[in-house]
Amino acid sequence: MTHYIYLVRHGEHQDAEYGLADGPLSPRGQRQAELIADRLSGLPLDAVWHSPLLRANETARAVAARLPSVDPEPTALLFDCVPTGMTDETPSVFEPFFGSVTEAEIEAGRAQMSDAVNEFLVRKTGDVHEVLITHNFVISWFVREVLAAPEWRWMTLNQSHCGLTVIAQKQGRPWTLLTHNDTGHLPVELRTGIPDALLV
Repeated sequence: MTHYIYLVRHGEHQDAEYGLADGPLSPRGQRQAELIADRLSGLPLDAVWHSPLLRANETARAVAARLPSVDPEPTALLFDCVPTGMTDETPSVFEPFFGSVTEAEIEAGRAQMSDAVNEFLVRKTGDVHEVLITHNFVISWFVREVLAAPEWRWMTLNQSHCGLTVIAQKQGRPWTLLTHNDTGHLPVELRTGIPDALLV
């Protein structure tokens, strides 16, 4: 008996290039969402959870369109957030990133991710398949948690839009990272965050 969690970063959104916080999926993002939906369609899904932000909501709707038996539910535990600030261990190269992040935002992000871990990384009975459609930093934090890596290491992880990360837990065993940022379902022109030389 295994509990599987499929972590999906939302599709590319239209306002990303303008630095706005949220927006509808771009045409590329819509296609990314359709393809991750196809990738997940063979699974016996028990639940689909998503961030309330529009780009995650629209990605979840694309999944639901191919899996009418599941009804995606929003949860504030999957909001985009910054889980930590600078620590004594954090390399100084990351300091500029935190220059625009307030202490209140960091505290809120830390509390949110603590609650998210306590909510989702809890073994459920039987075989379980859950999808979490969320944001880059949130997925990074879950992966860091599963690997028991130092807190700052979430900053060194990156996920492509609609990349697939899978974590799992067998009865009596710790959580395991099965795959990270799998983009096999996306043609090269839809893969983000990868060096251009690898896309030719």
